[in-house]
Amino acid sequence: MKLILASNSRTRKEILDKVGLKYEVCPSNIEEHSIETNPKEYVMDLSRQKGLAIASNVSEGVILSADSIIYIDDKKLEKPKTKESAKEMLKLLSGRVNYAVTGVTIVDKYQDKTITFNEVTEVYFDEMSDEEMNWYIENEQFIFERCGYSIAGKSAIYIPKINGDYYNILGMPISRVYKELHKLGYNLSDFE
Repeated sequence: MKLILASNSRTRKEILDKVGLKYEVCPSNIEEHSIETNPKEYVMDLSRQKGLAIASNVSEGVILSADSIIYIDDKKLEKPKTKESAKEMLKLLSGRVNYAVTGVTIVDKYQDKTITFNEVTEVYFDEMSDEEMNWYIENEQFIFERCGYSIAGKSAIYIPKINGDYYNILGMPISRVYKELHKLGYNLSDFE
């Protein structure tokens, strides 16, 4: 069996590696655009677009695609492009709860089935002073990779609690992915 990850995301690859899955990387490279405004529908639409783009170019395999956003106050937070925009995001997040939302699509070319779902994780942030924000921005290696913070990095000291799947915050809710693959009849040993 062949598993294809439709992403070049460092963290998604690390998660699949951690659980021992063997996979090929084949980023979809689509232009990401969705008319959906609901965060859950938005990420599911983009993950579906990515998965189907790869599926149209391969004859066999199980394609795994995902899209993630952070939202707060019904606003999507995009990857910051500057340190100033990263600080604005941190000000918005400080002392509040934000939501990590990931849409996942599994396109099973062997059985001609497609599954799309979403996971939401609540992320609680402590209040951060200007000094703490400045320190974080200067010292976080991955500040421009995700939406202003990386829970696997230095922001962990400002996040006292989450409600939901930790790996979802990193962009791949692996427990749910496994459950969906199992529903399709697959075991982890099928992709070793």
